[in-house]
Amino acid sequence: MECGTDEAGRGCLAGPVTAAAVILPVDFSHEWLDDSKKLSLKQRLTLKPIIEKEAIAYGVVHIAPSKIDEINILNASILGMHKAIDKLKVIPEFILVDGNKFKPYNAIEHFCVVKGDSKFMNIAAASVLAKTYRDELMEKLHEDYPEYDWINNKGYPTKKHREAIKKFGQTDIHRQSFKLLPEQLKFDF
Repeated sequence: MECGTDEAGRGCLAGPVTAAAVILPVDFSHEWLDDSKKLSLKQRLTLKPIIEKEAIAYGVVHIAPSKIDEINILNASILGMHKAIDKLKVIPEFILVDGNKFKPYNAIEHFCVVKGDSKFMNIAAASVLAKTYRDELMEKLHEDYPEYDWINNKGYPTKKHREAIKKFGQTDIHRQSFKLLPEQLKFDF
């Protein structure tokens, strides 16, 4: 029982970091399954229910901006992966992690793989679930904060998002520990 784990939203200015863990059957395959960033919205939304139905187990967790501010984005990402693994109905025997950093989880052997979401189906499946669940949450949050355009930018630092922060200020959904606006250049005379 090998699980793959990944996160979405590390580079965002607003919203949670979302982590997923997935155990797929050994014989599972799908021609589209790849790193979620390489897939179209339609492909991700098509794959999500397939992964949920076919997976032996999966778990998805959101780590709030306040927790990100408290423990930093790397630790929040790892915490999210641990909590996603906690939600699995089957205890994995091995953990494949997307990226190069992870903390041991319950003495289960793990292996970190840079760009693992392009190399292993179970990490790719976790990538798809993390991205789709996070995007759905940001679309709901957009209803309360439409001026930040989260329905389109999902909390990432786009020009329109940064202009809204400058005009309307920060929300409780923003990560206070992140540099939300670039520093203004100043001349010393």
